[in-house]
Formats: sequence, structure tokens, C-alpha cells
Amino acid sequence: MESLRVREENVHIISHPYAQELLTIIRDKSTEYYMFRSILEELGYIIGLEIAKNMDTKEVYAETPLGVKAKGIKIIDKDNVIIINVLRASIPLVNGLLKIFKKARLGFVAAQRLEDKIMFNNEGMKFEIKISYMNIPEIRREDTVIIPDPMIATASTILNTIPLIIKKGEPKRLIVASVIITPEAIRKIKKHYNNVELYTIAVDPELNSKGYIVPGLGDAGDRYTGT
Repeated sequence: MESLRVREENVHIISHPYAQELLTIIRDKSTEYYMFRSILEELGYIIGLEIAKNMDTKEVYAETPLGVKAKGIKIIDKDNVIIINVLRASIPLVNGLLKIFKKARLGFVAAQRLEDKIMFNNEGMKFEIKISYMNIPEIRREDTVIIPDPMIATASTILNTIPLIIKKGEPKRLIVASVIITPEAIRKIKKHYNNVELYTIAVDPELNSKGYIVPGLGDAGDRYTGT
């Protein structure tokens, strides 16, 4: 079992009690699919708030109905966001993120983890990933690219997706957003792409022999679709 003491640079663990309560609800095997789906979307919204909190801002003024100018801010990068929808498990997280980043452009990657293709190397467990479809917009230097994935176990999907994104251009920021991630996945992502920022609700300690996160919350795709 790996340590839960995560001190990597640019790893943001969202410890807000409300987010942790939502996570507790969807961990419960008795939580029904419609509630599971709704909570994943809400967690996407919360993660979006945390990402926006760390975006550059500038000072602006708004004239109120009383004819008085009030000082405020504009989040500079909020309108320069690309969200990569990793089908199918990411859909609820994407819907939540879009409530914050309403002008985000969308990319799509259909990535399937081949469950019977477990491999091991000096970095740990990995899976063969089948990419059957992708459509990623051109990336500008001012863009923030967000890759949401509820469960990041071995990081195999993420490590197969990032190169597809980089081929489309070099963004200002590249962010991986999850509900649960493992220390092993954090280590792998940071080893290969140290500039990637990670946002997550929880870091779970280990993987079982089939590559599922423990304690985890099961298969997110199956649980939110009710299959």
C-alpha cells in the first residue's frame, strides 16, 4: 500500500466538507444510479470552482443600477478553456465543469481500457488502451485544457490521451481532474508530464489485482448509467 501523504507540486486535493460528503454518498453501493450521476455532475462543478480559483484575474468595474461604479474582477482564462470528454465515464464531470466554463470548447476521446490486457513494468500496473475515436479542437497558447476522468487508477487512459492533445498544440495549462486518484497514478503522470496540474476529491491508497481502486466506488461508468 502506498502512502497517502501526497506532496507533489500542482496536486490539489479538494478537502471541502461538502465535497467529501458527496464522495461518501457515491462510495455507498446502495446509492442509485440517478443520484450517483447527479453527484458526479455536482463534483464536476466543485472541481471547476477550484480550477477557476487558480486562474489569472484582472480588475474591472461594473456600473450598478444606482449609477455607481463598483470594483470587481474578471477571470481572464475562463473563456479560453477546452474540456476533453473521455467517453464514457467523464460525461457527468464534463456537465458539471460546463456550469463554470460555459464557453468551453469540447474535445472527445473514446478510450476503452482492455480489462484482459493487464501488464506490469517498473512503474507498476498498466492496461492496453483502445482509442476508437477522437475529435480534439486546435489548441492555442492561451488555452487551459482540462481532462476529466472520475477514477484514475493506473493512469493508462490519461497517459494515452495526453499525447493526442499535445499534437493539437501547446496549451497554457494542462489539467487532469478526477474524483478519486491513486498515488501510483499521480507518480506516473508527474513523471511523464511534470507540468500537468491534478485536481481531485480524494487519493485512495491502492489497486486490487484487477486494477480497481480500493476502496474506490466501483465502475463509475456502469454506476452512473445504471448498467
